[in-house]
Amino acid sequence: MKKSDLKYIDFWNERYQNLNFAYGKEPNLFFKEELQKLKTGTLLLPADGEGRNGVYASKLGWNVTATDLSTEGKNKALKLAKEFDVNLKYIVGDIQDLEFPKESFDVIGLIYAHFTAWKISAIHQKLITLLKPGGYIIFEAFSKNHLKYQNNNPKIGGPKDIDMLFSIEQIQQDFTGFEIQTLDEREVLLNEGNCHNGKGSVLRFIGKKR
Repeated sequence: MKKSDLKYIDFWNERYQNLNFAYGKEPNLFFKEELQKLKTGTLLLPADGEGRNGVYASKLGWNVTATDLSTEGKNKALKLAKEFDVNLKYIVGDIQDLEFPKESFDVIGLIYAHFTAWKISAIHQKLITLLKPGGYIIFEAFSKNHLKYQNNNPKIGGPKDIDMLFSIEQIQQDFTGFEIQTLDEREVLLNEGNCHNGKGSVLRFIGKKR
């Protein structure tokens, strides 16, 4: 593991040590709206942090596997799952190194899953192998145009490294062969805990694996 990865883990552990939930307890709205359209099944949530999306999906009856680099994130997620009386399978580790059976998930949710820049495309390729044919990717993350929003309002959050942010072209390249149902960049007003507050530029993608 690179030193940059270790610093990244320390960053998230420090953020999640706070008693408050950094991004709130409610699910991301785009994820919530899109998940409600689908039949329940198996769901993988890499970078699920404090578990707000995983717990929500579990409440709907999804069989959820959440992952993250942060042990503090897992602690908070299991606390949240207990609060809502649901089961949540949560694995601490680098999604690039974790092993799952191929084509074992009906849906993969990538909600602000801003991986280390040099890993992003490789992780996406791995995740594609874990998705069943006919399965869906639900994706929302900050776009490369988000930096100017950060400059105006640091409370909106997001990576400051442009290489960790996303473009439409990158998603098209990484998910070649998918049936694209949604792929656009838009300005949104976020109100997610203390760390996503205000206007930002996000990329949204719904893709169906052929």
